[in-house]
Amino acid sequence: MAKPFIHEDFLLSTKQARELYHRFAKDEPIYDYHCHLPPDLIAKNHQFADLTELWLGGDHYKWRALRTNGVKEEFVTGGASPREKFQAWAETVPHTLRNPLYHWSALELKRYFDIDELLTGASAERIWKRANTKLAKLRVHDLINRSNVAVVCTTDDPADALAHHEAIRANPGKLKARVYPAFRPDKALGVTNPAAFNAWVDRLATAARWTNGIKSLDDLLGALKKRHDDFHALGARVSDHGLESALAEPCTHSQAKMVFDAVRRGRAATAEEAARYGSYLMLEFGRWDAARGWTKQLHLGALRNNNNRLLTKLGPDTGFDSIGDFPQAVALSRYLNALDSTDQLPRTILYNNNPNDNYVLGTMIGNFQDGSIPGKVQFGSGWWFLDQKEGMEWQMNALSNLGLLSRFVGMITDSRSFVSYPRHEYFRRTLCNLLGADMARGEIPSDFKLVGGMVRNICFANARDYFGLELAPEFAQRK
Repeated sequence: MAKPFIHEDFLLSTKQARELYHRFAKDEPIYDYHCHLPPDLIAKNHQFADLTELWLGGDHYKWRALRTNGVKEEFVTGGASPREKFQAWAETVPHTLRNPLYHWSALELKRYFDIDELLTGASAERIWKRANTKLAKLRVHDLINRSNVAVVCTTDDPADALAHHEAIRANPGKLKARVYPAFRPDKALGVTNPAAFNAWVDRLATAARWTNGIKSLDDLLGALKKRHDDFHALGARVSDHGLESALAEPCTHSQAKMVFDAVRRGRAATAEEAARYGSYLMLEFGRWDAARGWTKQLHLGALRNNNNRLLTKLGPDTGFDSIGDFPQAVALSRYLNALDSTDQLPRTILYNNNPNDNYVLGTMIGNFQDGSIPGKVQFGSGWWFLDQKEGMEWQMNALSNLGLLSRFVGMITDSRSFVSYPRHEYFRRTLCNLLGADMARGEIPSDFKLVGGMVRNICFANARDYFGLELAPEFAQRK
C-alpha cells in the first residue's frame, strides 16, 4: 500500500529529525500569541455550514492563488455557491505544488477530517461530502481543542466593545484554551484620512465610555489608556502594531495636538505630520505596555492595498498586499532606544515581512537585551509571506547566527482560520528537520536531551514563560 502524502515523517529527512519531532515537538501544546480569529465565533461556539465557509471564507492566501489560477472573482469572494467555490479551489490545488498552500491544505484535510486523498477537481465531490459529514459534528471549540491549543490571542481594535471576550471568559464551555484580546491601536495613527479617523475616534469614545466625546489629544490619550486598562482587566498582556516601518520622529505634545486638532476639523495630515504624530503616540503606547508588564509586537514592512480598483470593490485584507522595501534599521533603533533610555522598553517582538531585513532584526534585538529576562527583545517567527518552510529556515538561521535560538518564543498562526493550527506542526517539523540535519552532520552535539529540550522549549515553554498569561492547569503545570 502506498504511503500517504502526509505521513508521520513528513518533512523529516534524517533519523535525528524524526526523533526530535516525535519525542520532543509533536505533543507540545500550541501557544498562539498572535492570530486574527474572530472572537464572536469563539464566543458562540460557531457551527460552520460547510467546508467552504470554514476553509475559504476570509483566507486571502487561497484567494490570491485562485485569482492567479485564472478563477473569476465570482468564485473567490463573489456570489457563487459554496460548492462551486470549493470546486474552484479543488481545481486550483494541483497548481499550488511548491507553494505552502499545497502542504497546508493536505495537512488540514488530514488533521481535521482524516482525509489522505489528494484534493483535485476529480476528488472534490468525495472530499466535500466526507469533510462536511465530519464537520457537521464539529464546532469552533472542538476544532481548537483538537489542535491542543493552550492560548489564543486575537487581534482587537481599542474601539471594539470586547463583549465577545467577556462572554468567552464568563462561559468558556468545554474550551480548554484561554482566549485573550490583543491591543492593536493602529487606527489611532490614521490621520491622513480624516473621514475614517474621525469616525473611528467617535467609536472609540463609545467603547471607552468617554461621556463628553473625544475633543482633544488628551481626550484621545485618555480614552485609549482607558481601553488599555479594560484589555488588561480581561487578561490581555499583548499589544500589536502593523507598520511599514517604526515611527521615531521627534514630536512634542503641542505638535501632536496641532495635528490632531486639524484632522478633527477635517484637514488631512501630511506624511511628515503623520510620522511625527504617530511617533508621539507609539512612545505613549510603549510606556503603557512597559508599566503593565505587557509584550509589544511590531509587524514591519507590509506594503498594503496595492490594487486600488479591487480595494474599492472588496475592501482591505482581501489579498492585495505584498512585501515592501521600507528602510527599517535607523527608525527602529531610535524607537527602541527612546523607550530604553527611560527604562520603559517593554518585552518586544519584531517581525519583518521582507527577508532582506532578517539580519537587521537579528542584530537589532541584541542591542536592547538588559538581562532582566531571557530574550526580552525577540526576532519573531517567519511572518505572512515568510511563514513557509524556506522563510522559517531563513529566520531561524539568522537568529541562530546572531542571537539565541534556544530562547525563541516560536510560531504564530497569524490566521483567521480555525483550521490553520497545522502551521504549527509545519513549523515544528521544519525546526526539527533543521536541527536534525545539523546533528547528522556533526555540527551540533548528538545529544537528544540537549537539543530535544531546546525543541520542546521553542514549541511551548519559552512562550509560556515569556508572556505570563494565565493558562488552564493542564497547560500551566506542564514541564
